Amino acid sequence: MDAGIFRDVLTALAGIATGIMSGTFGVGGAVISTPAIRALGCSAALAVGTTLPSILPGAVSGSWRYRHGELIQWKVVAFTAPSGIVTAILGAWVSPRVPGDGHLLMVLTALLLMWSSINMIRSVSLREPSESNEPDDTKTNLRNSQSFLATLTGLVSGSLSGLLGVGGGIVMVPLFRRWLGLPMKNAVATSLVCVGCFAVPGTITHAIEGGIDWRFAIWLTIGVVVGAPFGSKMALKMSDKKLQRVFGLFLAAVAVVYGSGELLAL
Repeated sequence: MDAGIFRDVLTALAGIATGIMSGTFGVGGAVISTPAIRALGCSAALAVGTTLPSILPGAVSGSWRYRHGELIQWKVVAFTAPSGIVTAILGAWVSPRVPGDGHLLMVLTALLLMWSSINMIRSVSLREPSESNEPDDTKTNLRNSQSFLATLTGLVSGSLSGLLGVGGGIVMVPLFRRWLGLPMKNAVATSLVCVGCFAVPGTITHAIEGGIDWRFAIWLTIGVVVGAPFGSKMALKMSDKKLQRVFGLFLAAVAVVYGSGELLAL
């Protein structure tokens, strides 16, 4: 599609959908924004880099509603974000050097996401998370082991984000739940902040290398900033139990989309 007002409006609408998903689930939203701008005419070479500038402002906009009630666990962010940024850079460097154009790795990632989604959905019926916005002290006070696990979560999610181009949030939220025992809303809110941090080095790198179509990026960012608060509002209205179930279904959908596409590519 040629550049014009109509394309800009469609890009902004794609950004709104991306922002809603980002604010609701604490993810970057590339699963929507990347194929959307590709369909609107952005080249494959520019698509990944073009979505990155919208992630940080979207994270700021979406996390604003999570600022009350200690939903954002800043100590977790302090351990997760730095390690994730480092491995995201390393993953991005390794990615083009992996044989097979990354298709097999993406299939394995899809299987990992499906396994994670099944576990999240099953755990809803096994153990009801806290419904309170106030995190349980036994779950959220960072002991030494939790500091290590937060760092490890950043290493894993950052490397997958850089290596495979998947949003770090789809990995972080399940790991925050399983390894750190964070209530679902705390996991989503904390992940959203970390995802914004992960996007900074990638945006700078792609901008320096000329890998961003700024017209797409600007309209996408406008949409994401508008949509993210609505996503956060939706998440806050859900119980932790319902939010976890919906997130599990979201992970399953992402796994099917990624897995099917990569199997066809193989």
